[in-house]
Amino acid sequence: MKIKTLIVDDEPLARERIRTLLAKEPDIEVLGECANGDEALAALKKQSADLLFLDVQMPEMDGFEMLSRLGKDALPAVIFVTAYDQHAVKAFEVHALDYLLKPFKQSRFKEAVQRVRDQIGRQQSADVSKRLIQLLGDRKPAPAFLQRLTVKENERVVLVKVSQIEWIESAGNYVVLHVGKQNHILRETLAALEAQLDPKQFLRISRSTLVNLDQVRELQPLFKGEYVVVLQDGKQLPMTRGIRELEEKLRFS
Repeated sequence: MKIKTLIVDDEPLARERIRTLLAKEPDIEVLGECANGDEALAALKKQSADLLFLDVQMPEMDGFEMLSRLGKDALPAVIFVTAYDQHAVKAFEVHALDYLLKPFKQSRFKEAVQRVRDQIGRQQSADVSKRLIQLLGDRKPAPAFLQRLTVKENERVVLVKVSQIEWIESAGNYVVLHVGKQNHILRETLAALEAQLDPKQFLRISRSTLVNLDQVRELQPLFKGEYVVVLQDGKQLPMTRGIRELEEKLRFS
C-alpha cells in the first residue's frame, strides 16, 4: 500500500530536500508540494493524504492554523518540520506522530518515515488524530510582537516601523534605534525591548546590540571564533554571542 504524502513548506529548498529523500522510499507516493496553508487546504480538498510533512512556521497561515481549518475528521498523520528549539518541540513529542528539527539528517528523516509505516501498519490513525486534536487544543495563541514604536522627539511623536530598524544599541536605560541615516532614542532598556520584538526578526549579537536579521549581509570571521556582522549598508557590528543561532535563523528566515 502506498502512503499518499503531501509536502507543505514555504521554503523551496526545504520542499526539495524532503522530496529527494522521499524518492528513496518506494512505498511513499508524493501527491504534490504546497508553499502555504491555502494551497495545502485546496490540495487536500481534491485528494486526501495519509501523511503531511508540515512546516510549522509559514507566513499568513502557520501549520497549526492550517490543521485547525482542515477539521478533525480529515486529519492525516503529520510529521512537523520546524526550526523551533528543543524546548518548543516538547508538545510535538507528546502529541504529534513525529517532528523534524531543521536542519535534520537523513538518518533522522528515515526514522520519522518508519514511525509512519509502523503507525499505519498498526492501523492506529484514529489515535494519531486524537493526539493532533489535543495538540491544537493545547496550543496557546501566538504572542503579539511590536510592529511600531513611538518615539518622543522635542514636541513631536515619531512613529518608527520595527521592520525598518537596522540595529538597536543599548545606552543604559535608553536604546538607540538605527533607521537608515536617522537615529531615534527611546527610553527603554534593551532587555525590555527585546522581549517585545519578534525573535525570528531580531537577534542579540552582543550584550549591547540587537540586529534586524533582514539587514544582515554577511558574517566576517575575525580570530578565535569571533565574527563581525556586516549590514546591508556596510556597517560592521562585533558579534560576541549566538553565532550558531544567527546562522540557523539566517538560513531559515
